[in-house]
Amino acid sequence: MTLRELVSRTRSFRRFYENHLLSLTTLEDLVDTARLTASAANLQPLRYMISVDPQVNAQIFAHLAWAAYLKDWNGPQEGERPAGYIVVLGDERHSKTSAWDLGIAAQTILLGATEMGLGGCMICSIKKDALAESLDSPPGFEILMVIALGRPKEKIVLERLVEQGNIQYWRDDKGVHHVPKRDLDSIVLRRFGDR
Repeated sequence: MTLRELVSRTRSFRRFYENHLLSLTTLEDLVDTARLTASAANLQPLRYMISVDPQVNAQIFAHLAWAAYLKDWNGPQEGERPAGYIVVLGDERHSKTSAWDLGIAAQTILLGATEMGLGGCMICSIKKDALAESLDSPPGFEILMVIALGRPKEKIVLERLVEQGNIQYWRDDKGVHHVPKRDLDSIVLRRFGDR
């Protein structure tokens, strides 16, 4: 698979085969790959809590909000919930650079998951204080993101976003998830030099 194919297949999956169990080793491998990525000033402020335990997963799930554009959907139902979670935390002493590292690490984790035949979703709509208390998060670290992981149970299609079109993702009557994407010419503002 080329990098372009890998990126195209790495989508925000929100429904999973919950009975497709993941191992802690799988999540550790994804975090270990993210650990190797670039870090602003090499401060390496990110830390992780990982879970494949159904009871802990249920605690994490209870503190998340899913798919803001899908107003009539409250998140995956039982049987379609993630089989694992990676909770990403930032060292509060380095909060100014954590956001840069977070994006790099989270995308790396999702690319790695796709390569393994899995899928995931980056979630930042979190009841952070309640989740930190529930997981007994160590002091000095702030929860930045939760990455839900599992074997995807939905089809996602990329659509061409027409000029001045609606950017909101949507689901059709067959449950296919559609994601509008801007085309290359609409995002490259200036070109200098020869092709």
